[in-house]
Amino acid sequence: MNRSAKSSLYLIAIVILATISARSVNNMISTTVPLLSRYQLLFTNSEVGALSALGFVTTFISTSFVNPFLSSSRRRKLFITSAGIAIPLLIAFYLSNSIIIWINAVIFGFIYGIILPNLITIASLGEDRRSSERLLNIYSMSLSLSLVIGPVLETLLLTRFTYRDIFILFLPLSVPLFLLSWKFHFPEPVKTEKKSSVFKNEGLISAILAITTYNVPFGIITTFFAIYAKEVFDVPRALAYSIFIPFYLVSFTTRLIMSIRPFEVLRRPLAVSILLTAIGLTVVGLAPSFYVMVLGMLILGIPHGSVFPMTTVMISRATSPGERNAANSYFIAYNNVLFTVLPPIYGVLVSFLYFRIPILLLLVPTAISAIVLYKKFWKSRVMTPY
Repeated sequence: MNRSAKSSLYLIAIVILATISARSVNNMISTTVPLLSRYQLLFTNSEVGALSALGFVTTFISTSFVNPFLSSSRRRKLFITSAGIAIPLLIAFYLSNSIIIWINAVIFGFIYGIILPNLITIASLGEDRRSSERLLNIYSMSLSLSLVIGPVLETLLLTRFTYRDIFILFLPLSVPLFLLSWKFHFPEPVKTEKKSSVFKNEGLISAILAITTYNVPFGIITTFFAIYAKEVFDVPRALAYSIFIPFYLVSFTTRLIMSIRPFEVLRRPLAVSILLTAIGLTVVGLAPSFYVMVLGMLILGIPHGSVFPMTTVMISRATSPGERNAANSYFIAYNNVLFTVLPPIYGVLVSFLYFRIPILLLLVPTAISAIVLYKKFWKSRVMTPY
């Protein structure tokens, strides 16, 4: 095995381990904080939505106004610091009361606004286009693997422990990210005067439209669907949380397939993903039983697995390595705008309309984004490498 191959395998290995550590803990916090606040701190649905939104506000700040404007060395230092803070933050969540949990949400949002976009950038730095796209698909597969490991572990733990206890029990999973954060190389960003062009980049704009078709519902799935299962179908807390297992398992399988056989032309898989999103939302929104809801979650797992890696490929195809950190930061920032705005709105709608109708209303922005994407970018270079 030559030196280049060994270097590539080493990068793949540390990207996989760091991603699993980062995303499994990040997802646990995102999905467990609403449950802790709702059932142990006795927040209302509107307060649960506002708490989730607060974390995404600070993520938006760190991804939009901090990370893109740092030099390579400072960005690396902040990445390492954020990975270190993630460990004691879990203890802080365990000790939370109805006031401290808001402070913890602010810190949580900020540090993961540094961690996640930099992991995407690191995963896009292959030696050529094909190796970069394969590494991005492996990174996306690792995200999904972490989202299988975390929910399976948490579902098992919830049969014996409380929502509060979960934060302490996830401490070992937070350590690898910090240990590996010292190993990554950070490329220098483009000069400040060129950054305005990133906003006009067709890869970034098309990726934003594509991810909107899925992340509008996903922003609600992580915050409210376990609550929906518990409230509507009156199932135990462990069973309610278990809806994430088939969802993320299908997502992982989809990304595993994509990492082995990456899509070259993105039009057909993107169209199928958008259609499955609409079908899955309809099934979940109209589900007459808990197990029909699980079927809807299985369907939604496919676009969860496919849309995100395709959007990272779109950005990669239309940006230079120096532009990519800024583009990925703004891309993550946009997603966090969605995750900031949607939970409070949904929480208010649930207060008036209960759960089902607000779920079906998620079809509207999904359809609008799909139509604009089709009209503006369906024949763009980001859809095909040729």
